[in-house]
Parts: sequence; C-alpha cells; structure tokens
Amino acid sequence: MTSEWGEKSTADLMSRYASKEMGQGVPKEGWRICLAHEFKEKRKPFQAKDVSLSNVMDHIGLGIRYLKWWYKKTQVEKKAPFIDMFRALPLRQIYGAPLGGIGGGTITRGWRGEFCRWQLNPGMYHYKTVIANQFTVCLRRGGQTVYQQVLSVERPPTLQGWNWGYCGEYAFYHALYPRAWTVYQLPGQNVTLTCRQISPVIPHDYQDSSLPAAVFVWDIENKNDYALDVSIMFTMVNGSGHKDDKSGGHWNEPFHLEKDGEAVSGVLLHHCTATNPYTLCIAAREQADREVSHQTAFSPKGTCSCLWSDLITDGRLDSPTGSSPPTQKGEKVAAALAVSCSVPALKLNSLEFCLAWDMPRITFGSGEREHVRRYARYFGDKGDASPSLSHYALTHYKQWEKSIEEWQRPILQDSSLPPWYKSALFNELYFVADGGTVWTELSEDADISGGVRSEDGGLPAQPALVKEYGRFAYLEGQEYRMYNTYDVHFYASFALIMLWPKLALSVQYDIAGTVVQEDPTERLHLMNGRYSPVKTKNVVPHDIGDPDDEPWQRLNAYLIHDTADWKDLNLKFVLQVYRDFHLTQDSQYLRDMWPICQAVMESELKFDQDGDGLIENSGYADQTYDGWTVTGPSAYCGGMWLASLCVMCKMARLVDSEEAYRRYKDLLERGSAAFDKLLWNGKYYNYDSSGRALSNSIMSDQCAGHWFLRASGLEKEAYQAFPKEKIRRALKSVFDLNVMSFSEGHMGAVNGMRPEGVPDHSSVQSDEVWIGVVYGLAATMIHEGMLEEGMRTAEGCYRTVWERLGMAFQTPEAYCERSIYRSLAYMRPLSVWAMQLALDTSQRDNTVLAKTGDSGDNGEIKT
Repeated sequence: MTSEWGEKSTADLMSRYASKEMGQGVPKEGWRICLAHEFKEKRKPFQAKDVSLSNVMDHIGLGIRYLKWWYKKTQVEKKAPFIDMFRALPLRQIYGAPLGGIGGGTITRGWRGEFCRWQLNPGMYHYKTVIANQFTVCLRRGGQTVYQQVLSVERPPTLQGWNWGYCGEYAFYHALYPRAWTVYQLPGQNVTLTCRQISPVIPHDYQDSSLPAAVFVWDIENKNDYALDVSIMFTMVNGSGHKDDKSGGHWNEPFHLEKDGEAVSGVLLHHCTATNPYTLCIAAREQADREVSHQTAFSPKGTCSCLWSDLITDGRLDSPTGSSPPTQKGEKVAAALAVSCSVPALKLNSLEFCLAWDMPRITFGSGEREHVRRYARYFGDKGDASPSLSHYALTHYKQWEKSIEEWQRPILQDSSLPPWYKSALFNELYFVADGGTVWTELSEDADISGGVRSEDGGLPAQPALVKEYGRFAYLEGQEYRMYNTYDVHFYASFALIMLWPKLALSVQYDIAGTVVQEDPTERLHLMNGRYSPVKTKNVVPHDIGDPDDEPWQRLNAYLIHDTADWKDLNLKFVLQVYRDFHLTQDSQYLRDMWPICQAVMESELKFDQDGDGLIENSGYADQTYDGWTVTGPSAYCGGMWLASLCVMCKMARLVDSEEAYRRYKDLLERGSAAFDKLLWNGKYYNYDSSGRALSNSIMSDQCAGHWFLRASGLEKEAYQAFPKEKIRRALKSVFDLNVMSFSEGHMGAVNGMRPEGVPDHSSVQSDEVWIGVVYGLAATMIHEGMLEEGMRTAEGCYRTVWERLGMAFQTPEAYCERSIYRSLAYMRPLSVWAMQLALDTSQRDNTVLAKTGDSGDNGEIKT
C-alpha cells in the first residue's frame, strides 16, 4: 500500500549513504536517515506578518489587543508569552528521539548525535546544542592507539584539540520510538559501531515508564583478522546550555554503587540552581571484562586537548578521586566517562552507558507550590537518586526492551500495514514524554473535586484512581504552552487511553473537577474585546494553565475566547467519558462522571435557541477552528452535539436512568432531523447553515462526532445519530476534494475546500492541513471500510512532515501547501493511535462476520 512517490521520498533520506553496513539489530521499520542528508525545503514559521490583509481587517481589534498583551508580558513582566506570534521558533531539521520516560523531563538527542533540546524544568524548553556532549571512539591495537574520533559531523570553533568532522556519509540514524539506533562505519578501520538508545516508555507500565533515564548500548563489530581494544568516551556538561550553566556553584563527583550483586560507577553532575536544582548522571556497569574510567571535571572550552590526550594515551581516563570545587560565576564544568573492552577478530562485543537526571521536587513559574514527580515514589524525593536510577536502568533495560518488542511486534509483523504507518504510529508517540509532560503525585492536601462533593453531584476530593496513579499533564505544543488543552486532547487522547489508560482517566478526573468551579474574575478576552468571567460553572476549561504560572491552580491560560463560547469542549468531554469507559470498562469511573456529564449537557441546551434539539453556533463557537466564523448550526459542533446525545442515551441506560434516556432520546431524534435538514446537501454536510457565500465549504473534520461513536462501539445502536450512507458519501467527498484535489493528493487533507476544488482561504486556518485532524479523518475512513482512502490520506501527512520538511520529532500543528508551517511539536498528531483503534476494531468486526456468516459491511475493511 506504499505509493511510488512514498518510496521515492523514503529512499531520498538515505541517498547519500555510502556504506553497505546495516548495523546490529536495527529493525526494518521506522524512520531512517543518512547523517549527511540535507533537506531541500526550508519552511518558515507562521507569524503575525503572514496574516492576509483581508484577515487583518477582519481581526484588527484582536491584533491590537494581542500586541498590547504581548508587550506587557515580554517587556514589563519579562516573561515568555504562552503563544508568541512575533518570535516563533525557526525550523531546525535536526531532532531525533527524546531521552527519558514520561513526566520526569526530557533531553532530545538529534539524528546527527547532538544533545539539542532540553525540557528539565517542567513545561519550559530551550533549544541549545551543547557541543561538548559527545561520544568518542578510541581503537587500539597492540598497545597503540590507531584511531580516535568524535562521532559527530560537526566542526565547532571550540574544543579544537579533538578530532571532529566524522564523515556523515558513512552513518545513518534509525528511529522506532522509544528506541533509536545510529550505525557508524569507521572508514578504513573495518569496524562498525551501532549505538542503540532505549528509554523506558512502556505501555501499561506506571512505574518504569516514569523514570528520567535512558541507556545507550554500543555494539562493536570487529571485521578484522586481529583483535582490537575499543573505548567509548561519553562527555557531558554540567547543565543544558542554558545561561544558568554559568551561574556558579555547580560541581561534579565520581560515584560507585554496588547492589544486588551488580555494580555501577560514573560521575554525578550537581546543577545547583536556586529553583529546581537537579543532578545529571553518566554511568556504566562494572564487569570483569570491561574497564570503566572517568574524568571528574574538565572545562568545556578552549582546545580541551588534555582530555583528548588522556584517552589517546592508553584508551582510559585518569579516574581522580574526590569531587570538583564548585564553579565560579561565568565558568562551566563538564565530566567524562570511558568504558573499554577487547573485541576479538571477526567478533562482536558491546558497551553500555546510562544518562539519568534527578529533579524530584518541582515548582512551576509562580513558585507557589512544590510538586513531587511520579518516579520519586520509587526512588525518593531527596535529590540523591541518580546513582540508584542509573543502577536500575543498567540492570533492567533488557526487560524494558523485551516489553517494548512484545508490544510493537504484532504491528511490525503485520504485512498488510505499510512501512510508513508503522513509523508514524510509534514515532509520533514521542510527544507523550516530550510534550512538556509532568506526572506528579497527588499531594495530601489536594482537592480535585472543585469543591462539589459526590453526594452533591460532584467528585471525591481524592479519587482512588488519581491517588494511585497520580496527576498527568502535557502541553498543547512546545510553542503553545498550555497544559491539557482540552479541544486538542480530544484528538491526542487516543494514545493515552490505548496505552496508559489510567493516565487518560486521571486527566478526565482533573477536568471533571474543574467543570463545577467558578472564577468570577473579569478578564479581557482578546478575540472579542469583552470582559467576562475567567471560568463559568459547568463549562469545561480550555486548559489547566501555563507551566510558567501554576497549573491546576489557575485555569484557562487561554485569553482568546470567553468560556461561554467553548461549546465543543463540553461535548468533547462527554464523548471522551463514554469512549474511555467503553475501552476500560471502569464502572466506578462511569458512575463518577455521569452527574458531571449531565451538568455540562444542561449548559449546552441553552444554545438550542429554537427548540429543534440542535444547538446553534455564533461567532467563534467552534473553538478548535479559531478564526473560522460560524453562524447557525454547524457540521462540526452540531455533529458532536448529536454524538453526545447518543452517548448520553447509552450512559443513561447503563446507570438505569430511564427518565434521562427518554429526554436525550427525544433531543437526539429532533436534533438529527434538524441537522439533516439544515446541513446535508446531497454530497456532504455544509460547513454551517447560514447560507452565506462560504457556508457550503467542505470541512475535512465534519464527521468528528461520528468518528467518536465508531471509536466507542456505538455504530449499531438503535438511537444512531447519522445515516451510514450519508457518512460514507461525506467521507468520499472529503477524500475527492480535500485530499486528492489538494496538492495532487500528496499532503493530506486541507481543512476547508470549496466545492469547485480550490482551498477555502476565508480564514487563517481554513487553508491549513492539521496533521492530527488528518489522522482522525483517516481513522473515520477506516471505521467505514474505506481503508485505502484512509491510508492514502494519512500517508500524505507523514511523508510531508517526516520525509520532505524535516520535522521529525517536532510534528507541527499545521502546514500550508507552500512556505508556511505553524506550531512545532504539537499534541494533536498523537491521534494517529485512533487509526490503530480503527484497524483493531475493523479486524474484530471482520472476525465476527466470518464466524456468523453475516454479509453486512458494518466497519468492514475493503482490501
């Protein structure tokens, strides 16, 4: 099912690879790129200057208000805005799989080997390549060093005493998250190195998946007819390239830890900032046939020839005892660890390293409260866990790999699935860990109920599930710095509910508790210029806050909309509640959520202004699609309203509320009739029912409500919301126009398309492709038996992002047909896991059909 243009784009990434070496244990599936590759297309981020003149005129008030807010934030408060339209991140086509588990911070290692993206302080990123953080190989024969090379293609102006400039044409990188491989052929040496990095990101594991650690295993192939002694040196700066690296007071010390018959040793790099201090740790296992040596401290500036000479002399480092003195202000310090082994002629040997970091107690930007990270439950919260973390990682990584392989194997071995899909499915998961993610313990004094207890239609103060599995939050995007943005989580949540369902339910409890909260504080909303309350009762919040403030304490970092306009958030909450119950069968969760669902549905009913059972929109009511004006009932919001009514009927039956069932059933019947009458045009559902010039645009996401019904197993209920034949016809129209008539079908589905086959340019976002929406659309097509169309639709996005634009491990929210992208490293593309749910569901349906002899085509995959 891989197209010719897809095969060409894949091959292009490896076209400059000059070797035939394929390394040790590198899988076929995944994302592969030669270290010498250069991406031809260099896109620019969307910024304020890219808004069209017509849109500027339509939103001139918004622009002025945003500019005032931006100036106050940046120039007066000296803080970074949570959305910065004037200083968007430039595209750097360098990123690889991030290191570390979930919720303890991440360090990203680029595909050329750079340590280049840092998220140690929760939710706050900086993008510095720390050039001294490197692996170096030393080959010795007969007691003499014959080759020593930094395994980097860089030629930096510092550290001139090192041998830089490794030829990238003899190496390639391969990612299948949470693992990655780099294969280096050493020119002229008949030696191939395979570096494998492993992070503990393991589905349904709520202990090891929280650990801030990663392991590097170096497989060394000696293809000579003589033995070699091989050393790998790992150098690391005390810090992350941030200005506080020079703040002074940082120090290093060697350590040795023996436990359960296994010993590790290495260097601890204590980073002693006033806020959120942490310790980095580089470590290796001690074994009889390995030699571990270290350099406690060296200055990562100048030529640094002493360290180079130390290694080149005998393949080991001097291993001084004692700690280094604290650094002076303006000074940096680094450490080095070397591991050596003998590799016999025509044999293979391996070396292991661990990188861990320990920041167990965190404060967010406001500094008001201290939170304890999840992993501290197992390794303590005193800040002294780095030795234990590294020991555990080095003695358990083989079990991690076994679990990862068992999880991935059925999908990787399924020959009916195209290779690009397997890469997309696993590699897009990087955002679960690298989305500014925090996973904390529920503190003893926390009350997530919002002040309304169970007996009054609310929640327990500390639900058992949240107490056991903690609180979880991830950013809308690395550039859109808001935690648990709910309209986007609606799409991304498929990854959590399928792989870490307890975390998905924890998020739902947190959101449910906020629904009943009120904050009458008047705040200016930038979109409409009106003042309105920060939080209205029985309305789902846009997000739970900015990490530069105090998440969970002050809701709604977003200033664009009044909470009263967020109709789709309430509907998305209801739809997720039932989908999550359907996939987990957690009856306590359903009982807890039922009264909250009733409350938010009641708040929605005030928008049924003409009593036809269908809610109406006004202004900017479809919150997901900012700036795309909606008047009257719309396909997107109206469709989700009907789906929510369908879900409420089902839940009412499950909780034995016949009265609620009859009420929602009546609304559903009347609303469905109105929806069909107002929006169906014979080929698809119109964007809205206003009758204005652009109301008949084809919206790629028009079947979002139906998608959730299928994902929730409700396609065969007697109270179905949408006629099946109309859904199929609408999806066919979307495929023909939004997909195949846009960029020759090679870039996914454009958000809005006119019936005449040109993109809808009426708003900033209507002519964009949203990768996460496209994956959801593809899932809907698969549910409806349109497998080929669904795969073709999603493939366009994967090829564009990962193979053409160089946006690996920073999949954006959006791109246009030419020139522009928006919001790098975004949450929504995690919706690729909705495609896997659709495939799983369809396969089960086919199995049932085969056993029963039913010739129906409900959900059947056409091959």
